This record gives sequence, C-alpha cells and structure tokens, in this order.
Amino acid sequence: MSNLKNVQPLADFNWDEFENGGSLNVSKQELEKAYDETLNKVSEHQVVEGTVISIDKKEVIVNIGYKSDGIIPASEFRYNPELKVGDKVEVYVENQEDRKGQLVLSHKKARLSKSWERVNAALENEEVIQGYIKCRTKGGMIVDVFGIEAFLPGSQIDVHPIRDYDVFVGKTMEFKVVKINQEFRNVVVSHKALIEAELEAQKKEIIGKLEKGQILEGTVKNITSYGVFVDLGGVDGLIHITDLSWGRVSDPHEVVALDQKINVVILDFDDEKKRIALGLKQLTPHPWDALDENLKVGDHVKGKVVVIADYGAFVEIAPGVEGLIHVSEMSWSQHLRSAQEFLHVGDEVEAVILTLDRAERKMSLGIKQLKEDPWEAIEVKYPVGSKHTAKVRNFTNFGIFVELEEGVDGLIHISDLSWTKKVKHPSEFTQVGASIDVVVLEIDKENRRLSLGHKQLEENPWDTYETLYTPGSVHTGKITEMMDKGAVITLNEGGEGFATPKHLVKEDGTQAQLGEELEFKVIEFVKETKRIILSHSRTFEAAKDEVKAPRKHNTAKKEAAPVINNVAASTTLGDLDALAELKAKMEKGE
Repeated sequence: MSNLKNVQPLADFNWDEFENGGSLNVSKQELEKAYDETLNKVSEHQVVEGTVISIDKKEVIVNIGYKSDGIIPASEFRYNPELKVGDKVEVYVENQEDRKGQLVLSHKKARLSKSWERVNAALENEEVIQGYIKCRTKGGMIVDVFGIEAFLPGSQIDVHPIRDYDVFVGKTMEFKVVKINQEFRNVVVSHKALIEAELEAQKKEIIGKLEKGQILEGTVKNITSYGVFVDLGGVDGLIHITDLSWGRVSDPHEVVALDQKINVVILDFDDEKKRIALGLKQLTPHPWDALDENLKVGDHVKGKVVVIADYGAFVEIAPGVEGLIHVSEMSWSQHLRSAQEFLHVGDEVEAVILTLDRAERKMSLGIKQLKEDPWEAIEVKYPVGSKHTAKVRNFTNFGIFVELEEGVDGLIHISDLSWTKKVKHPSEFTQVGASIDVVVLEIDKENRRLSLGHKQLEENPWDTYETLYTPGSVHTGKITEMMDKGAVITLNEGGEGFATPKHLVKEDGTQAQLGEELEFKVIEFVKETKRIILSHSRTFEAAKDEVKAPRKHNTAKKEAAPVINNVAASTTLGDLDALAELKAKMEKGE
C-alpha cells in the first residue's frame, strides 16, 4: 500500500485510446471531478426523494443518488403495505456517514416534517388519504396519518355499528380528515364519510322503489328490547317485536341474531319514507289458519302459560294460537282473586275450550271445568242440619263469610253466633283465617250460598232460662257493663239481663257501680227477643212494703189466691216445696 501512495496518475487520460487498446494519460483530479459530478448534492437534515431498491421484513433500502444507499426500518412503512421496489419515497437525511460510513435516512421524520401541512391540505381539499390503524382506545382507534396520530371515533369506522374494534387493528384503510384542532394539533379522521356518499345514492334509489308488501333482503343491524333494526342497503327499517313471530316474543334475540341476513316485508312507511315498518312473521301463514278444523267447544287442549295478568292467563296451545283463561274460570270459588294465585308463566296446563271464534281468532279456556262443580250435589254433601268445620274468609257488619271447601261458601249471620252473648261485630267472636264449627241451616243453590249457624251446635239455653228467670224471681248477678240508659248484668245461672238507672239504686240511696255483685229481681222476661229486665231496687223495696202492711191470715179465700199466684211467680225452681207448704197453711186457716 505504501508503494501505491507514490504512484502519480497520468495527467491526461484518453478513454478512447484506452478502449482501443491505446495508452491513456488522465490526472487524478479529473477522475475525482468526473465521479463527484455523477452524485447528488446531499446535505444533512434535509428531506429528499429516494427510490426503493430493496424490501425485506426488517428493512427497506432506499437510493437517493448518493455514494451509499440508506437503510430504513420496515416499521416506518407499515402504514403502506403496498410499498414495492421502484416506489418513490421521501426521506430525511440524518447523517451522510455514520461510524461505518453508512448513509442514515428516516422516512418517519420526512413524513413528520411535512405532515401538518399535508393534513391541513387534505381537510381543505377533502382528499382521501391512507392511514395505518395502530391500536384501539376509549371510544375509537388511533390512526397513523402522515406520521401524526389521528383519532378515529368508533361511530366513524363504518356505517354499521362496530362491536369488535380489535379486528381493525393493524389494518391500512382510506380516510378523510373531518376535523383539526389547530391549537392542540388534534386530528379526527373518518372512514364512514368515504362510503356515506355512495350509500346516499343507493339509499335514494332504494327509497324510490319502496312499495307496501314488497319483500326485501336485509341485514340485522341492531337489536333492542322493542324490535330489530334491519339495514336494507343503506336504508334502515324496524321490525317491531310483535311483528317478529306469530307467537309471543319476550326477547328479539330469540328470533334473530346480529349481522344475520333475513327476508322482510314492507308493512308501512311515512310520506318521506324515513320511517319504514317491516314484518317478519307476515312471510309465514297465520297459525290460526292451520288450526285443526275439528277442534270445538268442550274439547280439552294442552298449552303453556305465556302471559299472566290479574284478570287471567294467556295459554299458547300452538305457536301463535292463544286462549285466555279468565280468573273466574280458574276456580269454582267466587272470591275475587288474582290469576297469579293459580298459574305462573311457563306452566304447562290442560284446559277446556269454552268459546272459539275462528274469524276473530279468539278462544276462551277454563280449568275449573276439569273438576266437578261442588254445587251440583250440594244437598248430598251439605244437607240441612249437617255439621262441618269451615274457614273464616272475611267479615261484614251483619255476619261472617266462611268457606267449607273451594267453591262452597256460606254466611253465618251475626245473630246465629251465640245464644247469649250480644255480638256487636264478628271480629269480637273470631278472626279471619280461623276455623269455626257450623251447622247448615238453609241451602240457596241458585245463588250458590249456604246459610250457616254456629250457636245451633249447642242447645238453646233460653229454653231453660224461661223456667228459671220467671218474673218476680230473685237472682245474683254482676254488673259487667255500664251505659247511659242502664247496665248489663251477667247472671250467675247464665245469660244477661238489663237494669235501668232507677233500678240500680241501692238501699242506702247510692247508685250501683260497675263490677258490683248484687241481688236482682226479674221484672220482665221475653224469650222471643231474649230480653230479661232486672231490678236491684225491687229486692229491698218489697221487704219494706211487707213491714208496713203485714199480711192478714184470715183473709178471705178469694183474696188469698192472688197472693199464692204472686209468690209462685217469684219462686225459683228450688222453692217449690216451700210454696206447697205455704199453700197448705193458708187452706187450713181458711
């Protein structure tokens, strides 16, 4: 190598002579000058245009006409998957020679240096540009446009709602710049805007041809609780949930799925054809038309409860064919109850057809008819005089309604609750839901009512009271209730009597008080009205009268008879012997 340094180039070099085999004489300076003139003048930190001469997975080699080629990472070109050898690209010269003598270029920096101007120009000129979707973010995607990270809202990806953004990550797509914030240098792009114009033309063409009854193919675009939106090719229509199937549909997902292609029929649209009502079930025959012709009133059918309300339940006996079981047809009981007490949605039931109207497509059903009507043989099961245990259903001011069994009700009148106790309201006697023993007094088959009694289970004590509480007889009783008009006295032998205030005056002139136990004389006894009138005052007033006017033993026979009768009237059953003895003495004296 040292010898070569001393070699001097020829001053003149003749290429023609060299090619012809002759001798050449050219200087070194002339050779260097000729070589330099073949190279581009390249300065560092400037953007120049180069040509792609090689591409592989890791790098792209670009020739800018310099003495060496530049190597650029392939990742800087991922926004342009269609890049090929021979394409012209802009590059930024970072360094003419690194430590290895290699030209250092950057395509990313070249794009960034002019990106803001290009983005603004794209917005102004409504230019279609390419961008690389880098990743997803909240509400949309991040797109690399000219090296700038632009935002692509989820609503601007496509005309159809996008449910999975991830499928777009890593794709290169065409966009339009729709908004730029100059202050914060934020860029918003849209892919939807590119296809809306084309769809608008298609939409006008489709709307112009719409007719009621027309059958079209569409794609399920969105599913809501009230129906399904179908894309008819740029025009949206709605299938209401009631037009999805002849049967009951609780959730449209049971019938269709997102992105499913379906045939629909146009049911209606407004004058501007902006709201289009579609139908799906109308493409199949109505189930009522296929209903068994031999089905008639009285037949038994099976079905499933699909809807239930207080007034009844709808039972589907075939897809799209329903019958109503009114709550009154669920039980022979006449109590007002809700259908939920008998049936629930999803129950499989058997019922009897009560009415059938094929023209109106209506059917009423009953389930109580599957059981025997208890009133058909009411006289056999509940004859007059028979005793039973019933359940208290509710009260009224005049009595108690009870249920002997489902569908068999009866009334116990308030007067038939007790022989002796005066019941002001049935709640004083029993409570709702309690059991009570009754006896059948009367049957009203036509009105499906039984007259019942409770007191009739015991003997009538007033038959005994009639002989016990004779007028004039004296008995011990306790004042149990005080009122303005008098007091109620509970007698020791049973039963109650009543005394007015003037008959409650005691011998010392004071008034008898509540809770006192005193002697009372029977003034009046009426069995029919169950009335016993008592007096405490009469017990000591009678004794005073006897002291003032003692009886004469030589009274004539005619005058003695009333005395005997009066004594007998005031005598209790236990005083019959004394009465006989008194009568004998008087007859002897006569």
